[in-house]
Amino acid sequence: MVAPASHDLWISTFLQAQAAELGASPNTLLAYGRDLKDFAAWLERRKTTFDQADRDRIERYLIDCDAQGLSQSTRARRLSAIKQLYRFAFEESWRETNPAIQIKGPGRQKRLPKTLDVPEVDRLLQAARETGRTETDRIRNTCLMEVLYATGMRVTELVSLPVSSARGDPRMLLVLGKGGKERMVPLSSPAREALALWLKTRDEAEDQLVADGGQRSRFLFPSRGKSGHLTRHMFFHLIKELAVQGGVSPEKVTPHTLRHAFATHLLANGADLRSIQTLLGHADVATTEIYTHVLDERLAELVLEHHPLAKEPQDKG
Repeated sequence: MVAPASHDLWISTFLQAQAAELGASPNTLLAYGRDLKDFAAWLERRKTTFDQADRDRIERYLIDCDAQGLSQSTRARRLSAIKQLYRFAFEESWRETNPAIQIKGPGRQKRLPKTLDVPEVDRLLQAARETGRTETDRIRNTCLMEVLYATGMRVTELVSLPVSSARGDPRMLLVLGKGGKERMVPLSSPAREALALWLKTRDEAEDQLVADGGQRSRFLFPSRGKSGHLTRHMFFHLIKELAVQGGVSPEKVTPHTLRHAFATHLLANGADLRSIQTLLGHADVATTEIYTHVLDERLAELVLEHHPLAKEPQDKG
């Protein structure tokens, strides 16, 4: 098969295949697109193309990324995008060889995820009940936070939930995760109560919208923006505001922090790793195992802070 004539066609064809065949999320596709466009621009400045680039060129690009001061994780992500592109190009017979196949990346620094203790989560949940311009906003904010903490969903999964998934006072929610994989997550009693109240409030607002000539939304958390639902960006700002209102350090709080708290608190209360893996939608239990390290670290802190033998002896002189 003849390779596309331009870098843009290489990238767009590759992204379309990733979406169609692997179910790549919009965020993943955007990240691939940005990284590959940067690589393409670098090649163009050196009068070469995707089709002509060899291993040496790719490695020189990575060295240049390092010289720019890009982080280890960013460089690893860019190499991953390039490897995926050239693997696809080889499979499609755009190239006779894959120049990236033997390149080793910088790796990623393994950092323990930030999490929150139970009192901090309680303060965030209380702040959600009290924060918002209107009563409708406060009911929605409470539902968002209760459901997020009860299920450990990724924020994209949460904000894009279809309203049909929440009908009938469900004990479980069906979630569409990465790669188009579905999983069931249970709802706690507080989350079900918050969901029921939000559904009633939301439906009343949607009924009024239809009466005024508008169109009913299919999303649980509708928005009038392009996506049709509350965006990750909007939720990120909301949770930072709740942190301030709840007296929790905003640096510690992101949508993903609640996911980490969900997993860590389950583990601390006796849940097994396989169950947590299923609830989080991790493809590999090795990804879930990091929460055992988080728990070990927190237990060590607890001992150092409260055990009498861990305290520095006081000078009686």
